[in-house]
Amino acid sequence: MGIGAGSWIIIAIVALLIFGPKRLPELGRSVGQTLREFKHAASGASEDREKDKQRQVDDKE
Repeated sequence: MGIGAGSWIIIAIVALLIFGPKRLPELGRSVGQTLREFKHAASGASEDREKDKQRQVDDKE
């Protein structure tokens, strides 16, 4: 039960009405940058956990 093509069109029209055609690309770039930063932070956190686990294993030996 995902979002269909008709729903995406309605969302795009509403976004154009609310933000206007000049602000929409800027908004898209901001969202993309935020997602990239979030993914980078999430991958960094998982790498830190792996390093901590390896350090604990090394300490026990």
